Amino acid sequence: FCSVCGTKLHKKLCGDEGMVQFCDTCNEFKFPTFNSAVSTVIFNQNKDKLLLIQQYGRKDNILVAGYINKGEIPQEALQREIMEEVSLKAISWNYNHSIYFEKSNTLIHNFIVIVEDEDYTIKENEVDKADWFTIDDAVKYIKPNSLAKTFLTKALKDRGYI
Repeated sequence: FCSVCGTKLHKKLCGDEGMVQFCDTCNEFKFPTFNSAVSTVIFNQNKDKLLLIQQYGRKDNILVAGYINKGEIPQEALQREIMEEVSLKAISWNYNHSIYFEKSNTLIHNFIVIVEDEDYTIKENEVDKADWFTIDDAVKYIKPNSLAKTFLTKALKDRGYI
């Protein structure tokens, strides 16, 4: 159904896009929507330690991540999420990789971030625990078979760490 007027949608040919949902009342094609989020591989300035967190009562080590708010670009969201979750200032960042996560209908943009210092403070309602890990330990202790591990492994391989 149309998110604007509630009319039942039907498929209609939309040029090179193929068959797309269409609203006869609004006279518009309605392309599928999805969430957008950021995920961050956080390095200290010496690039010899990585920050991993634990959230929601789970003991899995993961990356700082969060949804992109309406009107935000990914780079703004990653700076905001790092500040919200661990009170660290990002001083540089580079794109790493993106993955569509079907379970939450989310396109996740991953960045490699360098933070100003190692003195983090966790926000209790955001993060249960955070720790700096050596690169070898981060690979060893990050949640197995996770998107976090996929992003971390790609970042480290592309930069010659592993």
